[in-house]
Amino acid sequence: MVFAAKTWILCMVLVLGVVGSYPFVPSRATYYGSPDCLGTPRGACGYGEFGRSVNDANVAGVSRLYKNGTGCGGCYQVRCASVLYCSEEGVNVVVTDYGEGDNTDFILSERAFARLALPNMAVELFSNGVVDVEYRRVPCRYSASYGLMFKVHEHSSFPNYLAIVLLYQSGLNDVVALQIWQEDCKEWIDMRRAFGAVYDMANPPRGDISLRFQFSGPAGLKWVQAPNVIPRDWKAGVAYDSLIQL
Repeated sequence: MVFAAKTWILCMVLVLGVVGSYPFVPSRATYYGSPDCLGTPRGACGYGEFGRSVNDANVAGVSRLYKNGTGCGGCYQVRCASVLYCSEEGVNVVVTDYGEGDNTDFILSERAFARLALPNMAVELFSNGVVDVEYRRVPCRYSASYGLMFKVHEHSSFPNYLAIVLLYQSGLNDVVALQIWQEDCKEWIDMRRAFGAVYDMANPPRGDISLRFQFSGPAGLKWVQAPNVIPRDWKAGVAYDSLIQL
């Protein structure tokens, strides 16, 4: 298997077409409490501490939008319907967890829920508990210094078990599959979606690890390669930057 030059592939920017305006969908939202108003490190997407503070802790658990984990990392603009309490722009949230409420699509972090409100109206909004909202899918936008990152999950056990979490998934794309290059077989091998955004396999290949992922977005289904993105001496808990911008 011949890969494109690593320097080029890691610095590329994927242009996925012009994104039109997605329509707003009516729904309901509530919030979950936490001691520091941040996200939870125990979210169903498997992000760990990343899920507490990503996007300035404007995060959410979702129900039907979870899509068996494919929805992890998706971004949505959520705004509530009350003109008395709520701002026109609402808040942009990142999906980090699964959760079901009282006919709600979103269970927001306290910080995100407060950002639905007009200035000085957050207390009134919180007193409602559940609010009518509308939402739409929007591109995730992170600092230009962050490419798509492959984090070796803390439960990985070198060299017998490898689990990977995808971080800083930007744009309007859902990652639907992850494969690893098996050099001795000269073929791509599917990794199992263990849960949420976590993919794993037993007895991973030795040496530097090349991955490719398939995403679904406005441009349809696409495969993107990340050659040698994880070093042969990988460590559990470490995130490796692909420099790929979706």
